[in-house]
Amino acid sequence: MDFVISAFCVIAFLVGGIPFGYLLGRVLLKDDIRKHGSGNIGATNVARLLGWKWGFVVLFLDAIKGLLPTLATKVCLQGRGSEELVNLGAILAGISCIVGHMYPIWLKLRGGKGVATALGVILVIAPLASGVALATFLIVFGTLRIVGLASIVSVICFAITQLTFMGQDVFLIGQLPLTLFSTMVPALIVWKHRSNILRMLRGDEQKMKVGSEIEKKT
Repeated sequence: MDFVISAFCVIAFLVGGIPFGYLLGRVLLKDDIRKHGSGNIGATNVARLLGWKWGFVVLFLDAIKGLLPTLATKVCLQGRGSEELVNLGAILAGISCIVGHMYPIWLKLRGGKGVATALGVILVIAPLASGVALATFLIVFGTLRIVGLASIVSVICFAITQLTFMGQDVFLIGQLPLTLFSTMVPALIVWKHRSNILRMLRGDEQKMKVGSEIEKKT
């Protein structure tokens, strides 16, 4: 069983590392998207450079590459072990997806910030808290139009919500993987947004605008 979980984690890491934003930039910009805008390969930078349509495409694909390996791991482990083991396998695969996106071997470990991929993962392992987090993101973004702030607030909200839902179970050994996931993954995503935090403190963080920066420059 350990080998099976390890194999799923390796596959999840490789799938999570597929740089859809980078590949789309190569196709449409004929250039490395990391040389433009924020220098990130995520959906936000793609939307700024190429427009909302392509931003949503990358958002969807990045979420799917988190959801599918996590779900596949959970389904394939069903009936092969205890519920705790199944959940552990899904959580480890999900973490592998997120880390793979943040540090893809295909791009020399220079990846995205993991928000969309994490959304796909938590839709499988914590669907109720993921709904609260998504609603929080939409409210903050819809109000302030700052993606970085919306991302930070939503992952913190996910951690608080999930731990609240778990109640005293957060202290159970069997629930330890989910407890650690619900705290450490949001912390990692916040850390990946440290440059955004510094810009927000300076008042330099840009609001999201509809349209293509590339088109505006041409």
